[in-house]
This record gives sequence, C-alpha cells and structure tokens, in this order.
Amino acid sequence: MPATMFVCPDGVRVPIRECLDSCRKKERCMFLPTLRAVAESLDRGIEEATVTELIAGVRETYLKKTTSYAVDPQSVLYSLHGQAVHAIHEGHTFGEILGEVRLSDKVTSGKFDLYGKIIDEEEGVLGDMKVTSSYKIAKALGIYKVDVLTGEVYKTGVKKGQPKTRKEFRYDGVRHVWDWAVQLNYYRLLLEEAGFQVNRMFIQAMCRDNSLRTAAERGVMKSVYIIPINRISNRWLERYFGKKSELLHKALEEKRMPVPCTMKESWGGRKCLEYCEVGEKCPQAQEIALLKEQKAI
Repeated sequence: MPATMFVCPDGVRVPIRECLDSCRKKERCMFLPTLRAVAESLDRGIEEATVTELIAGVRETYLKKTTSYAVDPQSVLYSLHGQAVHAIHEGHTFGEILGEVRLSDKVTSGKFDLYGKIIDEEEGVLGDMKVTSSYKIAKALGIYKVDVLTGEVYKTGVKKGQPKTRKEFRYDGVRHVWDWAVQLNYYRLLLEEAGFQVNRMFIQAMCRDNSLRTAAERGVMKSVYIIPINRISNRWLERYFGKKSELLHKALEEKRMPVPCTMKESWGGRKCLEYCEVGEKCPQAQEIALLKEQKAI
C-alpha cells in the first residue's frame, strides 16, 4: 500500500487526505498544489513490483506493500524534480523518439525514459534521466582526489621540513553505477523482448546541487553529465530479478517478513537510519538505530 500519512514539521503524523482537506496548523508547510503533487507521486497504482522496487531490498518493498507508513513531504520533493524533468522532455520527442513507455514481462515491469536517436545519429539508443546529488555523480564518474607534491616544504610549525602537497582530481576511479546499470539493462531487456534493438545505453545525470561549493569540492563542475552504461548479461538479469520477485511473492503469500536487506541494499546501514521510509517497521533498522544510540552514550 502507498504511504498513508504525512509527517508535519513538528513531527505530528496526519493522514494525507486530512492534510489535503484542511491543515491542522495556521499555515501549510508547502503550497497545497505541491502537497497534492507529492501525494500523487506516492501512489502510482501499480500492484506488481516494478524494476526499481525489485532493485531495492525485498524487505523494504514488502513493508511498503503491506504496511501503513508516513513520509515527510520535504524528503520526497526531489522525486518531483525528476518527474518535472520527464514532463519537460515529453513535449520535445516529436514522435521520432519513444519515451515514458511502460513495458512488462512475467517477472516485472518498467517505464523507460527515452529510446531512439537521442544523442547522435545512431538509432536504438536507450537513455534514462536522473536528478541526483554531486556525491552520486562523483561516484558514478569515478572521481577521486590524490595528494600531489608541490616541490615546496613547510618552513615553520609542526610540519617544518615536511613536503607540501595539494589535492588534485583523478577521473579514472571505479565507477559506482551498479543500481543505474541494473535498472537500465532491464529496460533494455524489456525493449529487446518487444522487438526493439538497443545499441547503446546512457544515463543523463542532472546535478541538483551543482551551484554549491560541495559539488566543486567533489570535482563535479557541470550541471549535466552523460554517463555510458555497459551491457549486463541477460541471464544474470533474469536470475537476479527472478529470484527477488520470487522472494517477494513468497513473502506476500505467506504474510511473513522476508530476510533483511543486504549491506549493498541498505548502504551499509545508512539507509536504515536516515532514508528508509519504512525503517520504523523493520526490526533490522530498529536494531541498527539502537546500536547507534548505545555507542553514543
């Protein structure tokens, strides 16, 4: 089931319908149309698990489909940014480029963003648009910093006599694009099953904090980056999504909570603590939060 409550700025939880009908405070935290858009974005009316839902932890998806939970409207505004970008592009495909089409197979379904002659004169190019952070973009581009000798030494202080260094960016690091690559490759698989040839794949990543100093400090200097995505074996994709779909369906049928999210799915536990909308319903997340509290004492 979709989220049923909004979390007000003061922490009070209010049913979404009640919030939209009448605010419990003197003034709303956002314009009413914005809150309505947020509410609509939380319920896409799709019963079967989508590609993006299967990439997430099975337990997280299970809890979102079976429990009532609350979201802070502020925390999901970035998803509206992504929807707005998609809406802008819809009016500029001119019928020669396919976009925003949902395809499905016996395992799952997914809606790809753009397909066709989208980057050069070659047909059959699949593209997906992301509005994301400079941190995510820097990781996806393989950007990292190294210390480079300046040829000078410190002349005073505790470092006297030691060589001076400066930070320089390198762009040949490991590209952390696993979730994007898996998602886009399954869209490719769905397109190919429907009879369309996919020659290349790209992510167009739009940096939502590109005007901030933190972005420049991470080596992200542009607003938009085009990131190529390599092909993943069809057999691997079918086994990966098939297994996760099987685990989810079994948990839903038996009404039994599935295994905890993996370290990759939970971002090493960080998602459980700060970003999982159903964390309060998950024993794993509660245990991680308890351990953090105990360490802080």
